[in-house]
Amino acid sequence: MSSAALPKHIHSTGDLPKVAWARGSYVYDATGKQYIDGSGGPAVYCIGHASAEVNDAIKDQLDRIAHGYRYNFSSDALEELTDIIRKRCGGTLNHMVYVTGGSEAVESCLKLALQYHAARGEMSRRRFIARERSWHGNTLGALSVSGFLERKRAFEGSLLDVSRLSPANAYRPVAGATAETAGEACAQELEAEILRLGPEKICAFIFEPVVGAAGGCVPAPPGYAKRVREICDRHGVLMISDEVMCGAGRTGSWRALERDGVEPDIMSVAKGLAAGYLPLGAAIYTDKVADAIHGRHGAPMTGHTFTGHTACCAAGVAVQKIVARERLVERVAAMEQPFRAMLADATRDIAAVGDIRGRGYFQAIELVADRDSKAPFDGERKLFMKVRQQAFENGLICYPVGGNVDGINGDVVILAPPYNASDAELTEIVDKTAASIRQVLRAERLG
Repeated sequence: MSSAALPKHIHSTGDLPKVAWARGSYVYDATGKQYIDGSGGPAVYCIGHASAEVNDAIKDQLDRIAHGYRYNFSSDALEELTDIIRKRCGGTLNHMVYVTGGSEAVESCLKLALQYHAARGEMSRRRFIARERSWHGNTLGALSVSGFLERKRAFEGSLLDVSRLSPANAYRPVAGATAETAGEACAQELEAEILRLGPEKICAFIFEPVVGAAGGCVPAPPGYAKRVREICDRHGVLMISDEVMCGAGRTGSWRALERDGVEPDIMSVAKGLAAGYLPLGAAIYTDKVADAIHGRHGAPMTGHTFTGHTACCAAGVAVQKIVARERLVERVAAMEQPFRAMLADATRDIAAVGDIRGRGYFQAIELVADRDSKAPFDGERKLFMKVRQQAFENGLICYPVGGNVDGINGDVVILAPPYNASDAELTEIVDKTAASIRQVLRAERLG
C-alpha cells in the first residue's frame, strides 16, 4: 500500500483550542471556556491539575538539580519513589527501570523478558504472544505486540512477528463461549498457541488486565488472570502485565492485577505514576527475573538518557504521597459501583447503550446499533469521535475509542475522572456524558 493510499487517521481532531490553565478537575482554554476533565486527559491526571504540593516538590528539586544522570548518580527522589512502588506492589516486584512514558515502559518490559531468557541460556525463547484489541504503545516493539489495526497499519512490514489471541471480553465472548466461560476459553487459547509453537520458543505473554484504548475498559473475565498465571508457569513463559493505563490506582487497587489475585513477572506503569505533572513510567520486575538478569549481566540492558530523571521522580514521589495520605485508591474502589450506577441511571433511556463496564474510575459506555445482537454501528459513522466533539462543545473532556469490536467498527466512550473528583464533579461528568451521547444520536437520527 502506498503512503497515498493510507486512510486519514481516524483520531484526527482538526483545529484544537489552545489550553491556558487548569485547576483541580477543570481545564480552561485561551478564550476562557471551562472543561471538566472527565477522562483525566488520556487517563493520566489522577489527582487533578495544578496541585501546589506537587508543583512545589518539582520546584524544590529543580532548585537543587534537575537531572542527575542515572548511570553516574542515584538520588533521594529515585530511591524514595522506588521504596514507595515496592510497598505499593507488595510481593516480589522489587526492581524497576524508570523511563519517561508508557511506550518506553512496555518496550523495557519486552527487553527485560528477552534478557531474562538470555541470562538463563534459553536463546530460543524470542517470540511474544499478545491479544487483539489491545494497545501497548508507539515504539516499534510496543506497537508490534499491540492489536490496534488503525494505529499499526502504516508500520506493517517493520514490526515483530507476534502471535495474536482473541480478546478476553465477557460482553463479546469468543465463539462458543459465554460471559461466564470466556475467561477459561481465552486461557485455553493461550495454552494452545504455546503448544502449537513449542514452549521453548515463547518468551512472554503480554496483556492489559483492563484493556484501555483499544477496547474501552474491558476487565479480565473472572478467573482468567489466574489461569494465565498457571499456564505461563507450566511452560516457563513470562507474564507481562501492561498497567500503563489501568494501574497506579486507576482501577481501585494500586496494581490492577491485585484484584485478580495474581502477581506478574514484569509489569509496566506510567500515566498515574506522576499524574502528568512530569513524564514518568517504570518497568517493574520480580526477584525471580532480577536474580537471572543481575546474576548473569549485572543489570538490565535497557535504559535511556533520561532513565530515572530526578525531577520526574520527585514529581512521582509527591503524587504518590498525596494518593496514599488521602486514601485515594481506597476512594476509587469504594466509588466504583456508585459511579457505574450513576452512568446507568443517566443513560437508562438511551437504547444505543449496550454495555457499561470497567473497574474503579476506569469506566466505559459501549454504543450499539442493537442491544440484543450487540451489533455495532457502522464504523464509517465515527460516532465515537462525534461524541467526543459534542462533549467538548458541552465543556466535557472524555476519551473516545473506535473499532473496539473488530478493529473497524465499534464505538466506546471512556471516563477516567481524577481520583479526588468531588461527588458534584462526578455528577457533572455523568450528566454531560449522557447529554452528549443523546445529542449525537439525535443528530445522526439514531435515537
